Amino acid sequence: GGFYHVNEPINGRLSLFWYKKEMTFYKIFGKTVILTVLLTFFQLKAQDTVTFKVEMPDPSKQLFQVQMDFYSEKAGHTDVKIPVWMPGYYQVLEYPEKISAFTATTAKGEELKWEKAGKTSWRIYHNKPARLRLTYKALANRKFVATNFMDDKHAYIAPGGVFMYPSGGINSPVKIELQPYPEWPDVATGLESNDKQEHLFYAENYDKLYDSPLLIGNLNEIMNFEVRDVPHRFIAYEPGDFDTKVFAEDLKMIIEEAVKVIGEIPFEEYQFIGIGPGAGGIEHLNNTMVSFSGNPSWNERKNRIGVLSFLAHEYFHHYNAKRIRPIELGPFDYDHGSRTNMLWVAEGITSYYDDLLLLRAGITTTDDFLRSMQGFIQNVETSPGRLFQSVSEASYDTWSDGPFGRKGDEVNKTVSYYEKGPILGWLLDLRIRHETKNERSLDDVMRKLYYDIYKEQNRGYTEEEFQKICEDVAGTDLSDFFEYVYSVKPIDYNKYLNYAGLRIDNDSKTVDAAYSGIHLKLENEKCLIEKVDWNSPGWYEGIRRGNEVLTINSEKATPQKLEKIMENLNPNDILKLKIQKKDSVELIPVLLTQQKETTFQIEKLENPTSLQKQIREELLLEKL
Repeated sequence: GGFYHVNEPINGRLSLFWYKKEMTFYKIFGKTVILTVLLTFFQLKAQDTVTFKVEMPDPSKQLFQVQMDFYSEKAGHTDVKIPVWMPGYYQVLEYPEKISAFTATTAKGEELKWEKAGKTSWRIYHNKPARLRLTYKALANRKFVATNFMDDKHAYIAPGGVFMYPSGGINSPVKIELQPYPEWPDVATGLESNDKQEHLFYAENYDKLYDSPLLIGNLNEIMNFEVRDVPHRFIAYEPGDFDTKVFAEDLKMIIEEAVKVIGEIPFEEYQFIGIGPGAGGIEHLNNTMVSFSGNPSWNERKNRIGVLSFLAHEYFHHYNAKRIRPIELGPFDYDHGSRTNMLWVAEGITSYYDDLLLLRAGITTTDDFLRSMQGFIQNVETSPGRLFQSVSEASYDTWSDGPFGRKGDEVNKTVSYYEKGPILGWLLDLRIRHETKNERSLDDVMRKLYYDIYKEQNRGYTEEEFQKICEDVAGTDLSDFFEYVYSVKPIDYNKYLNYAGLRIDNDSKTVDAAYSGIHLKLENEKCLIEKVDWNSPGWYEGIRRGNEVLTINSEKATPQKLEKIMENLNPNDILKLKIQKKDSVELIPVLLTQQKETTFQIEKLENPTSLQKQIREELLLEKL
């Protein structure tokens, strides 16, 4: 029972199906596929199953019409709920606000009284146990992998925003009858389907349902290949024009490297599902939904590295996040969201593996990898957030701060687990390799989490267990490393990089040019302060984002004018800005200084020791 149905599919297997509507036998572009339908959990009393019918008769209105039927054993009232988030996307979404035209009747059509019972709940009143029928509409107007969308060509269902559940009934089996718009023959989803009736899908519980979006329209299978005899397919809506053969070759090599980390593939089929242009990607147990729109420039590998890294991230998530997961991520709190301190592992270390898998697959080079790590370090170390928020706090506070921190604040006092997480993953990998004379690595940590916690105990890991497993693999106490996780202690980069015969240039250097820290933009023909660098000359003078700049040294203000004037000024000169502040105009003098910059350039040491050489050769694949 409970959450673990999500991670342990029926009889230990899971399949993903998609099919062409018009075929008598289901076919995937000419290849007849015998679909194994697992109906064990559907052989329950009919009253245990929640049944949905979803219609989309007029796509222009962007509304899914939903009918929900279920039996309630309660007498008095029954509450039904809808989530406020989708696992894999750690932000509160507007699912409840998108529901309209709610009605409640008995199965015989008798109207029932109902009322809202909170943001996420609807309460239906009935005197005795009854089979209830609810109808409502779900707005589908946001093009994103975590939200519902429909236009005149296709539809995307984010299940948490469409399918209500009876309060306390998250473990109920679910049957869905989909009625797509007539011109949309294809469906791609991770749900089980029926081999005798088209567009009929099943989920053994709501956790599985909410983990299985549905893409509907005219879809194309753009590539397929096998890794360790497991089919991997890529189904997409409007995938774009590019050489899918060379793309598939690269993607296959990446997946092979990902599988090597853990040693097994925990499903019988995997699907990349491209939802078309949009934003984001979310991992699921046997597939990933990704925004995807190819173009001919991808025929050159250098131009497709970004999207390959993105797909590597989502694929590795089926290990790290879906199965190797923080214990807080299950059972899910669909009402409020599930908070954890460990997204720096689930997301951040997965981002580290993005770069590592591409390097191991031979798609990128050692220098590419080091440049990526340098970029993460530069982003973290040049943000004031590193002084205020730990990466564990960033993990916990993502529900309010967002995954990349509060970038819109005057002073960004947050960090991103997507930026600091991969840094810590790299440093932890280096530390383990150093302590074990390069006999073990972060890969061993991932394997122990997978086999010892997920497979043997069928649950997520605690924070204490994660640290202990890291220490067991390293064979030493790592409390000094974990201070970087739970505090804002400055990172000693050179200590860790030295393990691989590397060093980082993190010394500040003075730049000769004059510096104000003020950045301008044009908006509606007004010259506005776009941002002011923290602790810069402009910051100290009280200049803040959003103020309108009228003149710069008595000349009409524009961003280009500021740039030109600054070129002719020196440190210790005065920059004079006339600024509109609410109902007054102020002339603010700014005493310019010299800016200090740090390159964070990562360099390779000459004459590395034997151990440094071993670590560098194995981790960075650089022959010395």
